[in-house]
Amino acid sequence: MSEWAEDVYDVLVSAGVRQAAYVPDMGLKRLIELCRAAESMTAVPLTTEEEGLALLCGAWMGGDRGVLMMQSSGVGNCLNMLSLTKACEIPLLMIVTMRGQYKEFNSWQMPMGQNAQEILKLAGVTARMIDEMDAVAPAVADAAEEVFAENACIAVMVHQKLMPVKTFGK
Repeated sequence: MSEWAEDVYDVLVSAGVRQAAYVPDMGLKRLIELCRAAESMTAVPLTTEEEGLALLCGAWMGGDRGVLMMQSSGVGNCLNMLSLTKACEIPLLMIVTMRGQYKEFNSWQMPMGQNAQEILKLAGVTARMIDEMDAVAPAVADAAEEVFAENACIAVMVHQKLMPVKTFGK
């Protein structure tokens, strides 16, 4: 279901992204696989999302561009660390796959999924919800250009209807 992953990967490579920090997620699986396989990119699995902010700050100070990839349930984990990117004027490109929306089966995902966009905005991150398959890669391209040209903090939020339907498995 992530037909957008290849196009987004191409955007990241074109934007000069060399570090991809991620928390494993089925909605990001294909994009993570592409980043892990790339010789020009270092893909770093995280135990928690806020580690990615610290990693990307260090990468930027070392001359590398990066992306943080996670699902919306991790937004809350990042709040305190988001102040680092703002205070130090470090660019932040995030790709956030959504939960708590379309066909959500897990009620625990609802509070953060329904509030993640507003929470990011309150934390000073421009949060753009994308709900059309063909719009994901262009949105990431626009965000990457702005992030790295202006030291902006932008989250491209990929609506849950563009993700594979998740279940607890059978």
